[in-house]
Amino acid sequence: MKFKQVIPFLGIIIATIALILPMNSAQAEEGEPGATSEYCLSCHDSPGMQTTLESGEVLYLTIDRVIHATSVHGRNDIACGQCHTDIQEYPHRPIPAASRREYNLQMYPLCKNCHESNYDATLDSTHQKALAAGHPEAAICTDCHGAHNINEPEPPRSNIPKMCQKCHSEIYKTYELSVHGAALIGEGNPDVPTCIDCHGVHNFQGPSNSTSFHLFSPQLCAKCHADEILMERYGISTQVFDTYVSDFHGTTVVLFEKIAPDQETNKPVCIDCHGVHDMRKVDDPESHVIKENLLDTCQKCHPDATTNFPTAWLGHYEPSPTEAPLVFFVDLFYKIIIPVTIGGMAIFVGADAAKRISGKIGGKK
Repeated sequence: MKFKQVIPFLGIIIATIALILPMNSAQAEEGEPGATSEYCLSCHDSPGMQTTLESGEVLYLTIDRVIHATSVHGRNDIACGQCHTDIQEYPHRPIPAASRREYNLQMYPLCKNCHESNYDATLDSTHQKALAAGHPEAAICTDCHGAHNINEPEPPRSNIPKMCQKCHSEIYKTYELSVHGAALIGEGNPDVPTCIDCHGVHNFQGPSNSTSFHLFSPQLCAKCHADEILMERYGISTQVFDTYVSDFHGTTVVLFEKIAPDQETNKPVCIDCHGVHDMRKVDDPESHVIKENLLDTCQKCHPDATTNFPTAWLGHYEPSPTEAPLVFFVDLFYKIIIPVTIGGMAIFVGADAAKRISGKIGGKK
């Protein structure tokens, strides 16, 4: 075939390519199925999209375009297909879940694709252990963070216990009336601890699945109550941890921490006396450690304790001329008399020994 005869065929080929390339480019801009959020939202932004699952529950499929765009995923251009990896064609395959909860349980492990360290931390949590024990209602990623409306944690801190309230409503009611909850939820004070300050975030722990949690709980309290700058704002003693560790109860607990951290101790820690979620101010009539209620608190471990039993407790203050003055002056007396007595005896014995030695040496001469 001569070159002049080939030219028309080349023209046809070039024209075809020129037509195909813009089509592919436009298709890429519109988005392949599962490739871009814009492609998916062209259908899923329509109101009223839903499907009925085997359980009879309705699963809503409409995704608000604005909510998605303002979420942390939308702002970072995380496409729908990066999470919904099982959707590759249209029409989509039927959803392989009998209920909405089953669907959520199938989907949440996809968070691991981007958030592996946080996901791995949940595997040893109370929530994950509850799931493994057959409790599908235990919290998963999307229960706390949401699905298409995910955003970074933001103030106020009172949002944290309110999130936990979704599952732990009775505990929330107790916490709300406590010294911590009343300050945070009622007054907006950001200094007080929330649920995650004690229990952790993704590695959530609690007494129900960890003996060591109870044993190490004084360390949790010390994070705030041994902070001199923080406690100075509220006129609270920072000696709570040191005074606890120095008494019989605390010394025993510290030994257990070092020797047998996974073995429960029968000695009380902070929460055994002050309460767990129901901690009150020490002058609150409902406080477990107010003088009028202290005997009942002690009798939980010492059933034979009498009225005078709690008077042996000095509170969380070192003895001083204003705090337990009798104990302070007796302690001061012994701090003086014992060194003087022992020192005087040492001088007497030393002088006597020196005299005897010098006498023997003089006799030999």
